[in-house]
Amino acid sequence: MLAGTWNLENLFRPGSEFGPRDRGAYDAKLAGLAATIDRLAPDVLAVQEVGEEEALADLVARLAGDWHVVTSTVFEPDHPIRVGVLSRSPIGEVEQVSEFPAALSPVQVDDGGTAIRAMGRGALRFRVRDVDLVTCHLKSKLLSFPGGRFSPRDEGERARFGAYALHRRAAEAVTVRACADRLLGGRGEERAVIVLGDLNDVPLAATTQIFLGPPGSEIGTAGYERPDRGDPWRLWNLAPLIPAERRFTRVFEGRREMIDHVLASRFLVTRATAVDTGTGPPPPPSIGPDPRARRDAPASDHAPVVARFDLGD
Repeated sequence: MLAGTWNLENLFRPGSEFGPRDRGAYDAKLAGLAATIDRLAPDVLAVQEVGEEEALADLVARLAGDWHVVTSTVFEPDHPIRVGVLSRSPIGEVEQVSEFPAALSPVQVDDGGTAIRAMGRGALRFRVRDVDLVTCHLKSKLLSFPGGRFSPRDEGERARFGAYALHRRAAEAVTVRACADRLLGGRGEERAVIVLGDLNDVPLAATTQIFLGPPGSEIGTAGYERPDRGDPWRLWNLAPLIPAERRFTRVFEGRREMIDHVLASRFLVTRATAVDTGTGPPPPPSIGPDPRARRDAPASDHAPVVARFDLGD
């Protein structure tokens, strides 16, 4: 199985508030996305930033072969991007995941004290063949401020909204990890579980490491070759298996970042035969803090990540 994840960057039809301004720009975007997907030829592809189901259908119509499609029903009304999945095999056991675990307190998200108890962009759990997958798109590191601003009034506002975003991203990571716990059930050596998506942070970030479960045994450490009692609950980030020169999925103000990830249970990490990003040539363009600057840009500002697993079929 070749499983992948890709942030499609504001996939809206032209004429909407967030989509391309004209049909030509939209067609160029679809052509760029479709060319990359056809080149990579995944069996299952988790996608993020799907703005309209109709736009995703337009993309699928350009792809080679037949695809099954499911999208999340949980998204923010003000910017209705959501996660989804494209699969060559039938998709089963779909679950919308958004509510924070009961023991987790509500999270403040603005200066007015607004608190949330669920992910604004819900995660999606689904099954393809005998593999359970969860895709998510955590709160962005690109901050937005009241009134639709992308620049703060002062550094105090920047710091506060940075903290709100960090707390929210951490709560969302806990929520998805709780879903993974249910899927693993303490049997990760025999259960095929994958968590993948845009985590909006790098592999060693605290929020990203929440997904891993018990500490230790990461790929590249001495503990990886020594199974222990934590293995049944662990997820392994496959990023270290990507060639070093290609180990990034976004370029922010000239800096390469690995913020899109594929994590696998013990059963699958031992069966991962190849992991890579779909970077160019050319690589993803360098972006800045204002996403509106790329409204008419082709393709995506993210690179996909794909992982091949030998499932013996």
